Amino acid sequence: MELKRVVVTGLGSVTPLGNNVETTWNNAINGVSGAGPITHFDASKFKTQFACEVKEYDPSIYLDRKEMRKCDRYTLLAIGASEEAIADSKLDFEKENCDRIGVIVSAGIGGIKTFEEEVSYYATHKEMGPKFNPFFIPKMISDIASGLISIRHGLRGPNYGTVSACASSTHSAISAFDHIRLGKADVMVVGGAEAAITEAGVGGFNAMTALSTRNDSPKTASRPFSASRDGFVIGEGAACLIFEELEHALARGAKIYAEVIGGGMSADAYHLTASHPDGLGAKLVMRNALQDAGINPEEMDYINVHGTSTPVGDPSEIKAIREVFGDHAYKLNISSTKSMTGHLLGAAGALETMFCVLAIQNDIVPPTINFTEGDEDPDIDYKLNLTFNKAQKRPVNVALSNTFGFGGHNACVIVKKFKK
Repeated sequence: MELKRVVVTGLGSVTPLGNNVETTWNNAINGVSGAGPITHFDASKFKTQFACEVKEYDPSIYLDRKEMRKCDRYTLLAIGASEEAIADSKLDFEKENCDRIGVIVSAGIGGIKTFEEEVSYYATHKEMGPKFNPFFIPKMISDIASGLISIRHGLRGPNYGTVSACASSTHSAISAFDHIRLGKADVMVVGGAEAAITEAGVGGFNAMTALSTRNDSPKTASRPFSASRDGFVIGEGAACLIFEELEHALARGAKIYAEVIGGGMSADAYHLTASHPDGLGAKLVMRNALQDAGINPEEMDYINVHGTSTPVGDPSEIKAIREVFGDHAYKLNISSTKSMTGHLLGAAGALETMFCVLAIQNDIVPPTINFTEGDEDPDIDYKLNLTFNKAQKRPVNVALSNTFGFGGHNACVIVKKFKK
């Protein structure tokens, strides 16, 4: 069976760096941090009092007030990103066979704010009996954003969400890629959304000592590969991409941003939350992706790393890259855009795949900001080009996005410059 070629024809995002793709990308290549004091709740008694929040996003552009009350914040963010991506693609669904257009928009956590509110209300009113909002479950579940996007546009193709912690939306991209290249769909709306900057979200990650507590300097707190890194900065947002079968895209004269050429998956099979210190799963997932894409390591130009700014995770990923790419690792550009966006959890993979696509489109690599001083850990090789503090212009023909999630879930996607 001859596999179909898959291209990217639309992009959309709502992020801590901006409420559309253009603003997000411009801020990313200019090294802008999206971090600041938490405004979603009173965080004054929390160990971490800052995050990368989405600012001034107005979902009423897309939904009326009644519809908005039926949605958790993560779903509202997903709708914004998907609407921009669909508009950018210039798809006219009235002229398309919507039986062959699907949606896979994922979340690692989903409607945690809805869960908090409903359980809190019940706990303080339980003498009245079980009083729950009839929309409690539909608002909370982590597949509902995908379902609502499908409903909004009448898209009857494959429709679900993948849940694999911080690898969720990368798994959604791989699944969508497979549906199209196997001939089971013509178009897929692909992405991720997350809105876990809540008391339970921040409190839970604080209890694990996973978050940075650099309350005196939020904008510099996410500092991947720096010796002084002390945990990740939680972020929120959504990103969506339109994946399309090549001939379908050419037939309608679509703009093509890049081609999707491979995806890899693996498991660490090691620890509940920590990555394997030798990067075993990370090495395997990148090798699987290279094999799936049918390319050699020497063809890679840019890797958008998982790079969360944690003491254990950063060195193991760099060690894995050195082993997979060998001497060519020193010719790559490597960067962690989480230094600017924070960690969008289940939405991270979609956003960082979008950054890879834009790096290819513009031949520019966004930076890893906030680097101050090197680590003595020998696994972090500072001879590598980690794109510290300033974007770099270079030809970017092939790019890879890494995502690793709690539970040992690893996934990556490879995209390349489109050529007929």
